[in-house]
Amino acid sequence: MESLNTIPFLSSQKLKTLWLLAVVVGVIGVAEGRNGRNWYESQYNGREYSAISCRAHSASITDFGGVGDGKTLNTRAFREAVNHLSQYAAHGGAELFVPAGKWLTGSFNLTSHFTLFLHKDAVLLASQDINTWPVVQPLPSYGHGRDTSGGRYISLIFGSNLVDVVITGNNGTIDGQGALWWQQFHSKKLKYTRPYLIEIMHSDQIQISNLTLVNSPTWNVHPVYSSNIIIQGLTILAPVKSPNTDGINPDSCTNVRLEDNYIVSGDDCVAVKSGWDEYGIKYGMPTRQLIIRRLTCISPYSAAIALGSEMSGGIEDVRASDITAVNTESGVRIKTAVGRGGYVKGIYVKGMRAHAMKWVFRISGDYGSHPDNNFDPKAIPAVTGINFRDVVADNVMMAGRMEGISGHPFTGICMSNVTIGMAKNGKKSAWDCADIQGVVSGVVPPPCELLHSQGPVKTGMCDLPAGNLEIDNMEMDFQKCYNGLHY
Repeated sequence: MESLNTIPFLSSQKLKTLWLLAVVVGVIGVAEGRNGRNWYESQYNGREYSAISCRAHSASITDFGGVGDGKTLNTRAFREAVNHLSQYAAHGGAELFVPAGKWLTGSFNLTSHFTLFLHKDAVLLASQDINTWPVVQPLPSYGHGRDTSGGRYISLIFGSNLVDVVITGNNGTIDGQGALWWQQFHSKKLKYTRPYLIEIMHSDQIQISNLTLVNSPTWNVHPVYSSNIIIQGLTILAPVKSPNTDGINPDSCTNVRLEDNYIVSGDDCVAVKSGWDEYGIKYGMPTRQLIIRRLTCISPYSAAIALGSEMSGGIEDVRASDITAVNTESGVRIKTAVGRGGYVKGIYVKGMRAHAMKWVFRISGDYGSHPDNNFDPKAIPAVTGINFRDVVADNVMMAGRMEGISGHPFTGICMSNVTIGMAKNGKKSAWDCADIQGVVSGVVPPPCELLHSQGPVKTGMCDLPAGNLEIDNMEMDFQKCYNGLHY
């Protein structure tokens, strides 16, 4: 098989083959969790699936002139379909069904009380005609594009100020056809920041589930300024050298649950964010009450879970469990810098398995770029209450590299029941620490002296908080939906 490191562009089938091989050799140990939660069953005379809401009205994209031949541009059909179905928002909502086929399209917006449902053999293909992509303003909490100083191309699937939106299917595919965008990025020919595959803004009650996302131009899924979000059962695939193809990036969001997601990425598999420097401080909207469960990540140049670096609005109460990272640069990484301001606090990681990793724990108080030169050098980020429990890793180059900010140490770091097997060519010193404070129990190899040992593993030390977050209660609200239309 060709190497992920050498192929500039991978087909969905090649990436899926890689992922399936990983399952066979046992590196993706939580695959059973996804199969056991396969809530979506395709039937000849209808579809049965679980969603936060069922819909009273349905239509197919073919009803609006859509042609799934991979060549006909369907942007107008999708826009007209959503516009037509929006009339049912107050009358039981509506579902747009995308049948088997290859549906070439540009960007289109969603509406409230709406479901976009992809057949298992449906593929949405993002248009590669860059000139047809609308341009929108930078996010107010960023003040600046990520690729350029100006605006940004709107996402392929976009929605703002919505309530009750479901994007799901029988594991249908959304293909961003990102190779053109990556080439434009590397050659510095972009006028604006690349589009995401899915972005939902200023919205509430969002479900994104049971889809395969491949070859995004940049970030795959970006909920921002939103609440009550469930993202589950996604397979997200991109070449590991593709630029900035983060998997899922909750950004200034509250009450989010990420479950049973499988990500091969050129950047962080999950990146938690809340705004950039003075813009994020001014906007002041944290990401909080976030659950990450049963995540599997392959990302040789980035982290399974990253916090930051754009964290100026604050990040708090993040609970991650059952994390598997294979050939990934770091397990959990906190990225921040002078000028960011904000905080990262109340972070809990329990049950992480890792194989072939540069660092298991990575904390950086000097992480990079600023949107402009107007950041406040007195805006010092606070990092405190960072907890790790029940971590097992092998073939690791360095157990941890954790560096705070001189004169402003990162505090409250807690580790318990951690066993790290070093690679044969690993660093002589397993730990590198500066400007941090914390405690450990039952950690092998013994950590740096700034993390004070409490002896053997202590029951309950560094553990997840008791009780559920509010987003867990949305499980009770899921309904079994059935649509009997004949397609």
